[in-house]
Amino acid sequence: MLAYRSGIFPMADSRDDPEIFWVEPRRRAILPLENFHLSRSLARTLRRGRFSVTCNAAFSEVMDACAEPRRGDDGESWISHRIQASYEELHRLGHAHSIECWQDRDGTPELVGGLYGIGFNRVFCGESMFSRTRDASKVALTWLVAALRRAHAELLDCQFITPHLASLGAVEISQQRYVSMLQAAQRPYSPAGSGEGAGAALGAGAGAGGVLALPEAFGALLAEAEDAGFASSPGNFIAQLLIQTS
Repeated sequence: MLAYRSGIFPMADSRDDPEIFWVEPRRRAILPLENFHLSRSLARTLRRGRFSVTCNAAFSEVMDACAEPRRGDDGESWISHRIQASYEELHRLGHAHSIECWQDRDGTPELVGGLYGIGFNRVFCGESMFSRTRDASKVALTWLVAALRRAHAELLDCQFITPHLASLGAVEISQQRYVSMLQAAQRPYSPAGSGEGAGAALGAGAGAGGVLALPEAFGALLAEAEDAGFASSPGNFIAQLLIQTS
C-alpha cells in the first residue's frame, strides 16, 4: 500500500516467478472520471442489459482470468502466484476490489468479464481487466467509473496507455504530474461544503481510515437504480447517469 501511495506498483516476469519488481513508468495513463467516453454502442449495450454486474463477488476468479495468458504474450503473465496471493489478502483487508460481468448460460451465471485494482482515499489504481465476450470489460469499467464518481474519487490510475483505454477517455501524463495528483487525492477529507445525505457520507468514507468506499458506492448506485424504477435494468440507469454528467 505504501508503494501505491508513492506512485509505484509491482509486476513479475512470469506466473511462477517467485520474485517481484517495482515499476515507476516515465509516462502514466489515467482516466479522468469527468471525461469518460461512453460511446453510443456501449450505451446501447448497457441499456439492453446483456450483463449482470457485481462488485467484490468473485475477486479470486477475476484475478485468475486476468492472469490467463493473452494473445502475443508468449504464454506468460505478469500476475505471478505471489502477486495474486498478496492482492487476495489486500481484498480480504478491504483494500482491493473487483467488478464482475456475468452472462446467463442456460440459467447459470457465467463470469465473462471484469477488472480489479487497489482503492484508497480518493484513488483507484486499476491493475488488469479481462473479457471473454464483446464489451464485457468495457461494461465493467463503465460501472467502475460510475461508482468512483459516486464515491467522490478523484484519480483513476490505468498505469499504461492502450488504444482500448484511450477510446474510453484515458490520457497519458508525466509520472511527475501523476504523483502530484496522487498526493492531492490523499489529502485529509474535509466535510465542509460536501453537502448532505448519502453522497456526503460516501465522501467521508472515501477519506476515513484511508479506505476508498467503492463497494458502498456500488451498492448506492443499485439502490438509486431501484428507486428510479430500473431494478430490472440497472445498466440503463448507469447509461443515463453517465450521459447526463459527461
